[in-house]
Amino acid sequence: MVDSDFDCLASYKGAYSNEQSLNFAIPIIIILFLGIIYIMTQRADSGFVSFILIGAAALTMFYWARVLKKMTKDQKPTYTQAREQETKNWVYDLIKGEKEFVFVAEVPGPEDKIAVRLIDGILYIRGTSSFSKEVPIDGANEMQIFDFKYRNGVLTLRIK
Repeated sequence: MVDSDFDCLASYKGAYSNEQSLNFAIPIIIILFLGIIYIMTQRADSGFVSFILIGAAALTMFYWARVLKKMTKDQKPTYTQAREQETKNWVYDLIKGEKEFVFVAEVPGPEDKIAVRLIDGILYIRGTSSFSKEVPIDGANEMQIFDFKYRNGVLTLRIK
């Protein structure tokens, strides 16, 4: 339940996708490869044979650049689909009473690895196996977590 537990979440927002990284890397690789081809043509003594080999190498480079680009477009990361499925299957109970809420949910991990914070009416929950959830709670802007219990994978919070 330390503030730094959630600071790492912001660092993921600026990360590049595989496609963005590849869009940046492929032109650089092609430019380097063309530079190598230029150097080879300047040193080539046999003329026609080296020209054919350089052309074949250039065609191969362009072919593999296209294949890599196509692979990143066709394949979506499997962890995203698993994460979406996990989010859809995760259920919780929020019981509203007079001046308090009771929150109950299954959260993976031992008790010492679970971090829970209530900030501006949003309940942030982190557990093990990269489990993290945000639950908006209407009317809890001025409230605080009063009681924290974790037994057999079930988290129970009292918010007053």
